Amino acid sequence: MGRGAAASPDACPAGETCPDAYEKPEHSATVADFYLDTFEVTVGRFRQFYIAYNGAPAAYPPAAGSGAHPTLSGSGWQTAWNSNLPSLASGLLTNVRCDPTYQTWPAAPTAQTEVRAINCTSWYEAFAFCAWDGGRLPTEAEWEYAAAGGAENRLYPWGGTAPSAAYANYRGNASRSSLTAVGSFPMGIGRFGQLDLGGGMEEWVLDWMDMAWYGGGGNSCTNCANYQGTSTYRAARGGSWATDPVRAAGRDGPQPASHNYYVGFRCARDPR
Repeated sequence: MGRGAAASPDACPAGETCPDAYEKPEHSATVADFYLDTFEVTVGRFRQFYIAYNGAPAAYPPAAGSGAHPTLSGSGWQTAWNSNLPSLASGLLTNVRCDPTYQTWPAAPTAQTEVRAINCTSWYEAFAFCAWDGGRLPTEAEWEYAAAGGAENRLYPWGGTAPSAAYANYRGNASRSSLTAVGSFPMGIGRFGQLDLGGGMEEWVLDWMDMAWYGGGGNSCTNCANYQGTSTYRAARGGSWATDPVRAAGRDGPQPASHNYYVGFRCARDPR
């Protein structure tokens, strides 16, 4: 996990500036078996959550402890977070309409709009959706395991080839757009079958974003996650149509209550 030194498969590419504080040192991390959604959560899937939000049974508020990682005690939903969610579905709708130009939530649904990746969701809304959908947010280690192809330690989810318009909806693609349908770049598929792990939307993960986490050896263990305590930012991975980097080891850290047109998510699930 993390970015390797020169000559490593995931070393910083020539011509790119890679932040050591965010991505080093590279270290070992072990994760138990898990599933990760093939696609980022779409507008259509999120619409069902919106419909159920004040329904019966209601999606709001999430049940205490729901959406937990099976081996991380206390990683589920906390009732203290309820205040970070709108109490009414109308408020949820306001939140996902965070930008009139780049939001993916449409004025009216069509077959084309429902397969866009949902954006403008806060970390709390992403967590609540995954819990409602029978899943959870992946840990940062799980997300990177999928994006780096596990022990293959890939530079990008698809391998070592430099990004291009054939591989991803990313900042360097002249046709980049927040409105691109999920799964539109099959050449960018990851080792385990996920699409858009590089580009599309940045993806919320469970962990707090802490620049000292790697340096302190925080992820050098089994099923680790920086989920306890407090911080200012939550980690988001994968880059987006508007932001860098799309490398598997790249990291970002938006504020958890923020609604950004470049951030979405996908859910993890546990074997049963």
